Amino acid sequence: MSNYLAKDDRYDSGMQYERCGRSGVLLPKVSLGLWHNFGGVDPYERSRNIIRYAFDHGITHFDLANNYGPPYGSAEETFGRVMEQDLRPYRDELFISTKAGYDMWPGPYGNWGSRKYLTASLDQSLRRMHLDYVDLFYSHRYDPNTPLDETLQTLVDVVRQGKALYVGISNWPLEPLRHGIEYLRRHDVPLLIYQGKLNMLHRQPIEEGILQLCREEGVGFIAFSPLAQGLLTDRYLQGIPRDSRMAKEKFLRPDMLTPELLAQLKVWNAEAQAGQQTLAAKALRWILSQEGVTSVLVGASSTEQLAKNLQCI
Repeated sequence: MSNYLAKDDRYDSGMQYERCGRSGVLLPKVSLGLWHNFGGVDPYERSRNIIRYAFDHGITHFDLANNYGPPYGSAEETFGRVMEQDLRPYRDELFISTKAGYDMWPGPYGNWGSRKYLTASLDQSLRRMHLDYVDLFYSHRYDPNTPLDETLQTLVDVVRQGKALYVGISNWPLEPLRHGIEYLRRHDVPLLIYQGKLNMLHRQPIEEGILQLCREEGVGFIAFSPLAQGLLTDRYLQGIPRDSRMAKEKFLRPDMLTPELLAQLKVWNAEAQAGQQTLAAKALRWILSQEGVTSVLVGASSTEQLAKNLQCI
């Protein structure tokens, strides 16, 4: 039995909330993503403390996916344990999202965008997280081999079945996204939000017109990988630390840290210091300054790291 009580001042601690497109939903400008550091291989109490710290500081949106871990499904299981132990009394204050689209289980029905896969995956996610419904369910990636309308109708149906309150799209190209917005609107389940990779080094959603389309259509936008897996921090300014993701070639390779990139990072870091902020805070603020961005997803391996990221607000 937990004796956790959320802080009384959790909504007065500096967090700001932004309307998501033209919906009734307000999202915190900083949301917590459970992509890394919340799997079965990670210390449970550390993960639990980060989640509680986030909620105590006004983060109401927790972003998951079926295969976050490792192993697959374990981040949802971790969140489900925290829900049962600590957060159950606060369920109506939380905005919980999950996704399906990438590899999850063996065989032809454990991947991509079919009705069978998306439906089964959401049912599994609800069981792992001990939830009756999620607030937001995403199609996690564009499937070129499944008819778009099959994927989109499944999103409509999970809302009508009460398994999700809203739906989202992540990592879809511009024209399929445009079709998705129109289809969902015609079926009275308007697209709430688009999730895309956006940071100072990766600006494709801006360059390809995705962010502009979301603005025009009243769809929210949430950015993932805002710190480019750690490149947009002070982590690599003096070389490659032995315990870093780049040293372990985990999502980053040493050859990515070119002399040109390192020079640019040092310029941005100097600008950040001149403004009495960290490079990470500068990078997060840059994203939040883009017109149409609702929220930014940050990860955390400690409460101290999360506290530093919250300085961007």
